[in-house]
Amino acid sequence: MAMIAHLSDVHFGAHDPRIVDALEALLPALRPDLVVISGDFTQRARVEQYRMACGFVDRIEQAGLAVLAVPGNHDIPLYDVARRFARPLHRYRRYIDEELCPWFETDEIAVLGINTARSLTFKDGRISHEQMALIRERFREVSPGKTRILVTHHPLFAMPIGESEGLTKTVGRRGEALEAIGAAGVHLLLAGHFHHAYSRSAREMVETAGPELVIQAGTATSTRVRGDETQSFNWIDIPAPERVELTVFGWTGTGFERGRAVPFAFDGRLWRQESIPA
Repeated sequence: MAMIAHLSDVHFGAHDPRIVDALEALLPALRPDLVVISGDFTQRARVEQYRMACGFVDRIEQAGLAVLAVPGNHDIPLYDVARRFARPLHRYRRYIDEELCPWFETDEIAVLGINTARSLTFKDGRISHEQMALIRERFREVSPGKTRILVTHHPLFAMPIGESEGLTKTVGRRGEALEAIGAAGVHLLLAGHFHHAYSRSAREMVETAGPELVIQAGTATSTRVRGDETQSFNWIDIPAPERVELTVFGWTGTGFERGRAVPFAFDGRLWRQESIPA
């Protein structure tokens, strides 16, 4: 069984230090096979914010845990226009990871991260044709017995984030991207961006989508929470490519509390939530 801790939107510069400390203590105790951080490491892409984020990642890795990260739109400078367009992710590559589309593989899982952050958009994301080709290429030689996972910051599907707010926007070239992802046989799509925990079979949202389970993470450490949600991260147990168990760890004010595990099974067309014994 593979185990993944999925964090997102840590937003150093607008973070709660107590939550950061709690995560740094909890993750080594949980011992996931991989810690995924799906973007927005900083609030405004400033050097001091990147240094804090770098320290956070370094301490996780020094505890013996593997980390796979992708940048988010907040990791590109907003007000420094020259840097925003000339070297948008220079600081990310210096402090977090030189690789913008990282790869991680074990005997059980194959995980690809794709950078969806772009200089020309304030907050929306995009996937290029080169990245679509990379998705196909990377997963082409992966064994059928491994769970294939794609990580982005921006969701590939419109998300319900509140009764008054309606559905969110999706990444640019979404239709072409979904075609590439379906052809690559991806099982799980992990993302963040909207500070809202959510999970659903892709084909329930877009009928022509592939057989993916969409898993969104809330914000792990930011003080900017949505509605009545609290800070949280996802724990994903993967016993087999067609089976997943999702647990949300929520912040209580003094520590993280493990929620109830929700099992999903793929029936050949859709991921369906299995009944949980009372």
